[in-house]
Amino acid sequence: MRSVDTGTGARPARTPVPAFRVGDWEAARTSAGAFRLVPVRVERDLSLVGRWMNDPAVAAFWELAGPERVTARHLRAQLADDGHSVPCLGVLEGRPMSYWEIYRADLDPLAGHYPARPYDTGIHLLIGGAADRGRGLGSLLLRAVADLVLAGSPACARVVAEPDLRNVPSVAAFLSAGFRFFTELDLPAKRAALMVRDRSLRDLL
Repeated sequence: MRSVDTGTGARPARTPVPAFRVGDWEAARTSAGAFRLVPVRVERDLSLVGRWMNDPAVAAFWELAGPERVTARHLRAQLADDGHSVPCLGVLEGRPMSYWEIYRADLDPLAGHYPARPYDTGIHLLIGGAADRGRGLGSLLLRAVADLVLAGSPACARVVAEPDLRNVPSVAAFLSAGFRFFTELDLPAKRAALMVRDRSLRDLL
């Protein structure tokens, strides 16, 4: 679920593009209620996100378990990324219940592993509490967030994700949310399923 590190420290060249303005995006209306992405503030959200990262079901794939400084380092790295990666809380009916990263996949090391297109936007997701898992919320919110990305980023033609192939519930949630399986990827830390949601197909899938 985390951004891919090629192991070389190299990143694709940055282009002078506007940062995501996720905080300006409207709430999505879903069958589970109003859902909004709220950009993370470390001083406000560290304890909550750190607790989620230490849940064994989350830690198995995010690999960020440990003291709060581990989570803090990860969040600050996201926040320092020139606005090309935005860590967010997913707030459902006023309740923070998930963590998201909305990022420019074409400017990420991931772009070296698949035929990236300009403005491809990636998403990472974790559902925070066990009570919110296994209820179909993942699929519902993935579809909602993909639609928010496409509405908020007119230049983006595709939303992409690279869940670990071992994480069968996550892959299934992406499929149920209208993503299509594109290919398998051998990434430095995992073998992943590249999932794609196309703007042109979003009303069909």
